[in-house]
Amino acid sequence: MIDTSPSRRLLILSCSMTKRGGPQYMPARDRYDGPIWRTLRRVDPDEQKARVAFLSAEYGFREAKTTIENYDRRMTPEIAAVMKAGGLGTRWPPPKTQRRAIPSGEHPGMHIASMTEHGRQPFVDICLVGGALYLDVMQHFVDLFQEDGFVTGSAAITEICAPIGIMRQQMTIWLNRCLRDASGDADAGGRR
Repeated sequence: MIDTSPSRRLLILSCSMTKRGGPQYMPARDRYDGPIWRTLRRVDPDEQKARVAFLSAEYGFREAKTTIENYDRRMTPEIAAVMKAGGLGTRWPPPKTQRRAIPSGEHPGMHIASMTEHGRQPFVDICLVGGALYLDVMQHFVDLFQEDGFVTGSAAITEICAPIGIMRQQMTIWLNRCLRDASGDADAGGRR
């Protein structure tokens, strides 16, 4: 039987242009305040249904519990291309100068490794939510996560990219649904 506990499910959301004020640093889960993030906090306030990560033009891929500052940076095709080319080891945000001996920032590999106990508890059910540019980078990272054993090869992958009301509804359904049957078949809408 496949372990489909909340710790084995991963929800990756795009960042939000709307952000809450407050302290200089606060968890991304609380900082982002767009409709998707408000829906997440209402439907799964304590990550009892899935682990949550985000993709941001400023911070790259990180766990949603990571503290972040308020910022204003939008995803562009150029930023998406740099993120994809850098893979799991590129630190984000990129250094502003080339003078640093040790690169600043954090990389996707360190966050996904931490979230999966360094691959000992790979994710089996993934949901990606965001606009087309964000989904493109998320898909690329999920492929790399699978190659490195952080996501199982047979994981169900749900992609949600639609008008905001539909995204909120589909994400809520994903968070609340029965995950998979014991045979491991993905439900309708999953990407294999």
